[in-house]
Amino acid sequence: MMPREEGFIQTGRRREEVVMAEPKPEVAAVDAQLSELERIEDSEGSCASQTELLESASAHGPSSNPEHLCPGDSMVPVVFPGPVSSEGCCRFACELLKHIMYQRQQLPLPYDQLTVFYSKPSPQAEDIVKKKAERSYKKFQQALVELEGILSHLESLFARTLVPRVLILLGGNALCPKEFYELDLARLTLGRMGQSLSTSACLRRLFRALFMADAFSELKAAPAMGTIVMAQGHRECGEDWFRPKLNYQVPKRGHKLTVTLSCGGPPIPDSTWDDYIWFQAPVTLKGFRE
Repeated sequence: MMPREEGFIQTGRRREEVVMAEPKPEVAAVDAQLSELERIEDSEGSCASQTELLESASAHGPSSNPEHLCPGDSMVPVVFPGPVSSEGCCRFACELLKHIMYQRQQLPLPYDQLTVFYSKPSPQAEDIVKKKAERSYKKFQQALVELEGILSHLESLFARTLVPRVLILLGGNALCPKEFYELDLARLTLGRMGQSLSTSACLRRLFRALFMADAFSELKAAPAMGTIVMAQGHRECGEDWFRPKLNYQVPKRGHKLTVTLSCGGPPIPDSTWDDYIWFQAPVTLKGFRE
């Protein structure tokens, strides 16, 4: 018997147990984005037809309705032509976090380059490090450790529960950030193993949409500031690292960019998520520069 697809509506009130795939960094910045997307496509020749479907779906599929956008806010809708995996949803959130932190000058280099440069320094990197103050180098390492920790705990959260929304808040605090980014996953449909789209093809479509939307060009250069990560999950998912925020409401002030992912299906009733609450990472990521 073929495994059946499983949508967010069908499992909205049930705890999900998912074995997460090990994340692989894919994309990091607009200036390197096109070449990186081509690398993804070349490394997975078998997903070429899926990539064409993704592009066709986003061009002709229904676009999301910007229901709660305030003046100055923006939305980037991306429509996939089929179900995605739970591991893919986690990758979307993690890669978007890395991308935003680099684009908003909270990381001096794309995440994958930083992990190579600072975690396992090459001889060239070691020479540069020797010229830097030891205190500054330790700050870089600490920031990377904290970011890697949040990425790891996001994997655990996605394995425990469906995650319909993720917030990335920069500056200020969780109630009043200077700018924030929402990843809306609630319209996606989850597929069983072998029935979901290639995650690499989906990431390629997602970051191409961000590139075409030119979502960061109009923003002023940002100072180093704190980044808070929040995610919605089932109130009984058993999460013990992220802190539950029972009465939290998404801020109405601050520059907002919403990235909405969907599979082109009908709208999902808000009541589906009545038992879902916000969870906040207990660590605030500190931006750093070279």
